[in-house]
Amino acid sequence: MSGTATGEAVEATVTAPSTPEATVTAPSTPDAPARPGRFLARAAGGAAGLTVVAALLGLVRDQAIARLFGASHASDAFLIAWTVPEMAATLLIEDGMALLLVPAFSLALTRRADGGHARDPVRALVAGTLPRLFAALACAGGLLVWGAPWAVGILTPGLDDPRLAVECTRLTAVTVLTFGITGYFSAALRAHGRFLAPAGVYIAYNIGIIGMTLALHTVWGVRAAAAGVAVGSLLMILTLLPTFLRLMPGRGGERAARERGPALLGAAVLAPVVLFVVSRQSQVFVERFLASSLPDGAISHLNYAQKVAQLPMVLSMMICTVTFPVVARAMAAGDRDGARRRVERDLALAGTVVLLGTATVFGCAPLIVEVLFQRGAFDATDTAATAGAMRVYALGLLGHTLVGALCRPFFSAGRPTWYPLCAMGAGLLVTTAAGLLLTRPFDVNGIAAANALGISTAAVLMLLGLGSRAVAVRTGTVALSLARPVAAAAVAAAAGRLATDLVAGPVAGLAAGCLLVPTAFLLTGLALRAPEAVHLLALIRQRFPHGR
Repeated sequence: MSGTATGEAVEATVTAPSTPEATVTAPSTPDAPARPGRFLARAAGGAAGLTVVAALLGLVRDQAIARLFGASHASDAFLIAWTVPEMAATLLIEDGMALLLVPAFSLALTRRADGGHARDPVRALVAGTLPRLFAALACAGGLLVWGAPWAVGILTPGLDDPRLAVECTRLTAVTVLTFGITGYFSAALRAHGRFLAPAGVYIAYNIGIIGMTLALHTVWGVRAAAAGVAVGSLLMILTLLPTFLRLMPGRGGERAARERGPALLGAAVLAPVVLFVVSRQSQVFVERFLASSLPDGAISHLNYAQKVAQLPMVLSMMICTVTFPVVARAMAAGDRDGARRRVERDLALAGTVVLLGTATVFGCAPLIVEVLFQRGAFDATDTAATAGAMRVYALGLLGHTLVGALCRPFFSAGRPTWYPLCAMGAGLLVTTAAGLLLTRPFDVNGIAAANALGISTAAVLMLLGLGSRAVAVRTGTVALSLARPVAAAAVAAAAGRLATDLVAGPVAGLAAGCLLVPTAFLLTGLALRAPEAVHLLALIRQRFPHGR
């Protein structure tokens, strides 16, 4: 952001109250510009820390399921049912609900700060949208329970016996409601500058799944894991509810809610966001559809490969998650130049982080899978198939990160835009066509390659279209900021692969690879004079420069 008082006012200065989570407030002193950086450092660091804990618990969850059920018909049935919470998480917690509600709450908070309103705009928004959302999601969840056989049949037509998948799907269908409420609470908290509680919901979620799976698998089989999904999703709501209730103002906004709530979240704004998120998540539908015709275990191999490969993307997206409310506030206040600088910095930093993770995955994939999963019913054959798909998936990680980062500025202004949907639709067509061509000759590796090609196509189209439709980023600047980390990632991946080949033992080899990859990445980046390498070191020191 600019150093002027106006620019910093748009950006929002962050106080450091005594509560664990900081709150965004308007600046009041000339020395305020230094404070947003410190807040974003704390917010990004705290949220990233909780995300790492949740990711580790997710690995424990996947390890438990792999050990108990291997890559089999039972694990495939659970993963087919897992499509429901996967879609619900993307649509209702992360991208969809956040893209809709963070700008809406940011606008309501701006109106509250302006004053002159008879009733509080934030409470008006909640009273006008939350009851309707609850009713709509409850109906949708009930419809999915009833129509589970048709849903499974459409998603995986090649499955020999769908009964177990149908039972698991009915158990996971509750997440349509619970994830929606979780996403609503998370968006409200993030708009208020509260990031720790939303980042912690997946810790509660994974604890519920792990606990139910270990406690009941001898009685219910893989259905215990599906029941754990339902229990874990309820724990997510309980994690957020106390903070959400504390943030809500006093009574008196019901009448204003009827007047303003629908205008803030009208169908014209809702439709492009929902369809974009559905089209993005449809890549998973295409994968499961194609993999259902392969031997048992193919869906499981793809799932384990994707879950581990996408961990770097999840961490890199925390940067954009923390700064999204800042971009939304800037867009609401008309500070286009400040929003552009913030988005360009986010793309460079998020891309650098995910490329470091890509190098680690590509260089160390076989040992990562062996150390994490090869035990019990998960054997060496499963390790080889999963590691191969993981390396191919890694080629699309930068595309996944860019799509996740770019969709935020597209929707930050709170007005309808269909371009992201068109770009994602083009990427989905590439995924489908490439999958149909590559699945038979290359099995799961062909499906993973189709995913990488499709998401990369969507990322390029979104980057090219962002400047003329939302935030006027400089495409050449963004491309240059990513080119040098790409070269550093290639060198680091080769170094990691060499280390894992030379060091005996899976644990020692993986440790050597994980040590050498970031070292080679940072040294190569510095040798290429990539400022992004310096920025990454600054992030590690928890200095998060705010768009200077």
